[in-house]
Amino acid sequence: MGDPVEFLRGCAPGTRVTVRRRVEGGWSDALGYLRELTDTTCVVETRRGPVTVPLDSVAHAIRVPEPPPRRR
Repeated sequence: MGDPVEFLRGCAPGTRVTVRRRVEGGWSDALGYLRELTDTTCVVETRRGPVTVPLDSVAHAIRVPEPPPRRR
């Protein structure tokens, strides 16, 4: 497995990802679309809104498939 920050740097904006980061007391995941990547942060657009993740806290990042269509 490679460096998760390098993985994010290789993703195009709009890629659906899960980013796991260290937070006080444990871990937190952001699942959604990569919207922005700077030298120090990435922004993931989740269902609850944008989440800014400091890159120095990222422990794991993967591309995930699109969600299944919503049922009627």
